[in-house]
Amino acid sequence: MNIIETYAYARAGLIGNPSDGYFGKTISISVRNFRAHVICYPSANLEIRGSTIDQPIWNSIESLCEGVQLYGYYGGIRLIRAIIKRFADYCREQNIQLPKRNFTIEYESDIPARVGLAGSSAIITATLRALMQFFEVDIPKEIQPNIILSSEKDELGIGAGLQDRVIQVYENMVYMDFDQEHLEREKHGIYESLNPSLLPNLFIAYDTRLSEGSEVFHNNIRERFNQGDQVIVDAMKQFAKFAEDAKKALLAGEKEKLSELMNQNFDLRSSLYKLRKSDLDLVNYARLVGASSKFAGSGGAVIGTYKDEAMLDRLKEMYAKLGAELIVPVIQPA
Repeated sequence: MNIIETYAYARAGLIGNPSDGYFGKTISISVRNFRAHVICYPSANLEIRGSTIDQPIWNSIESLCEGVQLYGYYGGIRLIRAIIKRFADYCREQNIQLPKRNFTIEYESDIPARVGLAGSSAIITATLRALMQFFEVDIPKEIQPNIILSSEKDELGIGAGLQDRVIQVYENMVYMDFDQEHLEREKHGIYESLNPSLLPNLFIAYDTRLSEGSEVFHNNIRERFNQGDQVIVDAMKQFAKFAEDAKKALLAGEKEKLSELMNQNFDLRSSLYKLRKSDLDLVNYARLVGASSKFAGSGGAVIGTYKDEAMLDRLKEMYAKLGAELIVPVIQPA
């Protein structure tokens, strides 16, 4: 068998987040500027080879501390172990007999870590694709995000929702409806691919110095939601409506409407969560030059719209002062 190579890309939540974990609706996009890359090939034993972030050797205390700040205390090996187990569990549940052959998996990723661009789930998604090819197992597309989420949530105890995994499986731009009744009946949400050409000009800005796991960001919102806190329940319904309205606006060619909704999405979010000044700066610097802006995920990165090249240049200048990076997201393959 030849070497198998698979990829999964960063993603950004365009609108509706964080309602994906609360039976809401969202729209997300792929960000092909960054990717996780997995190589899988036959070997005598099953082996997972870590990337540089998994190596237990540093040249100084300072480099160890910097690594923890950027990547946390865990690398990608635990993610790959978890998805291998969940893949095997799924095959057993579906009475799929896997052949007795071993493999080695290697991975690397250039997705900025812990700034809400879904770097961890990208590694898992790329690994699942490699396992499916290696063992010639066809898992329905709508089920793959469930398996990916389960490997994080159930195996590793990472708080997460389906949104990231759906967009990384489907790619480009997807409208997602996580209606509770449909989820419980069909075991997956309603996923609709949209044409990225409908979008206005988008930018993403991020600052790796703000690295923080999403489990830190999502404080006590889940607990309040489960307790029926009306403020949180109503907010999640409003996030979902933002996504509904954004879809209608995009299909109607009303690109300016998306900008308004993105701002409203963030303003509601900031009324519910305790946000760091550094994260607020990422949003406010964009608004100072007339651009829209909201979190792309759980903080550390923002996504927004801009009118023209002159505004984009001003955004670059503003974020450079802040020490943040700015990119124009590549959504579709060239």
